[in-house]
Amino acid sequence: MALTTTAPTTRLWWLRLLALATIWGTSFLLIKVALDGFGPLQIAFGRVVIGALVLILVVVAGRDALPRDPRMWWHLGVAGLLLNSVPFVLFGLAEQRISSSLAGICNAATPLFTVLLTLAALRQERPAPRRIVGLLLGFGGVLVVLDVGNTAGAAAVDPAAVDPAAVDAVGVGMVLGAALCYALGWVYLRRYVTGSPYSGVALSAGQLATSTVQLAAVMLVATELPAAFPLAPVLAVVALGALGTGFAYVLQYRLIRDVGVTVAATVTYVIPVVAVAAGIAVLGEHLHPHQLVGAAVILGGAYLSRPLSDRGASHRSRA
Repeated sequence: MALTTTAPTTRLWWLRLLALATIWGTSFLLIKVALDGFGPLQIAFGRVVIGALVLILVVVAGRDALPRDPRMWWHLGVAGLLLNSVPFVLFGLAEQRISSSLAGICNAATPLFTVLLTLAALRQERPAPRRIVGLLLGFGGVLVVLDVGNTAGAAAVDPAAVDPAAVDAVGVGMVLGAALCYALGWVYLRRYVTGSPYSGVALSAGQLATSTVQLAAVMLVATELPAAFPLAPVLAVVALGALGTGFAYVLQYRLIRDVGVTVAATVTYVIPVVAVAAGIAVLGEHLHPHQLVGAAVILGGAYLSRPLSDRGASHRSRA
């Protein structure tokens, strides 16, 4: 996408960063609330429809224009699949099995996957030793979250001793799959969309529009209309779409314009904190100590593996 980076133009940029972290961090909580009334596919569809409408209104109000190049729409379709359709459904499926707090922690692996894929796909990126150490540390943190060593040891001694409620590996794997999709999407955008003449908001609106079509097609054959529309889940989906999938895009591009990609990407380190705090405070969720330690290790690895200049792509690590 055509993202430009400049020196800070406002002293209030940190308020935008905190607002963005709050919106994306509480998205995990909202998904859990929405699951009380809707299925994962229905939630994902509601998000992209509402998000697309919000961004199209912004495009129209700003007298901007959506892309007209058919090739660009093809690229946006791939981006919509990787950055919206698949991960949004995976998050819903995952939070049927794990807590919103744990989902927020595991999603912090997004920048690790992004760095790994960037080094593999973009030859101009050189794997500095610091970034390699960060990748190893971060993915080691995922193993800590899963408590792999202790679980394997307990199972070897007494299979009944393993707490089945501690960590659902399938649920965690779904969140990691969503994080991998985000990384693939960002590398794809950087390779095929960066430098286009269209604004970031217009491209995001097109991306969400293509995702809407994709999910609508799947819904026609895979699900039915909900039997009821409970208030709390409906409001959760509206908030996910209007804020987390719509307004947050605008906020992100404004933040990048103000302080650059590298500073804006620090939102990655705040999102898990917000997700954990929201899950514990609102839903009364509980995290094991090793999950908190793993979260710290993942974030430390993400910090070490980050780009040191605005040459690196920003990370959309929201839910």
